Formats: sequence, C-alpha cells, structure tokens
Amino acid sequence: MVVLKKIKASTLMETLVATVLIVVVFMIASMILNNLFSNTIKNNTRNINAHLNELNYLYKNDKLTLPYKNDFKTWEVTVESQNGMGQDIIQFEATNPKTNKTINKSIIEH
Repeated sequence: MVVLKKIKASTLMETLVATVLIVVVFMIASMILNNLFSNTIKNNTRNINAHLNELNYLYKNDKLTLPYKNDFKTWEVTVESQNGMGQDIIQFEATNPKTNKTINKSIIEH
C-alpha cells in the first residue's frame, strides 16, 4: 500500500489573486506600449522632411514655380517667396491639419 504524503499547495483564492495581479500588470504594460507606439507613429515626420528637401532641391534647380501648393499624404505643403530686408526668403511650410503640426524651412537668397 502506497503512503500518500501531504504536499503543501496554494489555495484557490491565492491562485486567483496571483492571476489577477499578473493580468493587471500585463494590461498596464500593454497600454503603455500602445501609447508609446501610437505617439511614435503620430510624431514621425521623416517622410515630410524628405519631401521638403526634394522641393528645396527642385527650387534650387529651377524646376519649381512659385507660389507652390500641394497635398502630400496628410500634409498641406506650400512654398512662397517673401521679401525681407532687401533679401528674398523662400519659405517651405508643411501643415498637418489632423495633428496641428507645422514644419518650416527657409532659404535666404542673395
């Protein structure tokens, strides 16, 4: 006959409490990661900066007529010439109406 030994184990309530704590920690971690990734995607301006650099290149090589207006993905792009203190300033501006973000670049011509 086999002698059964008592094995110390946790109760059902302890197991449930531990499970709930683990689930809460994973939920908080997933919300933090989700927020981090969505902010990274919203604040990514690499494509519009590349497009503004391309427009800058086209202007310097006389391939772009001013004033210039266009839409690039979700951005509204304008290129205008302004006269300030005897110098022409070429203003490159991109505005995103969804995020209210604006990127400006300028060229001063002599």
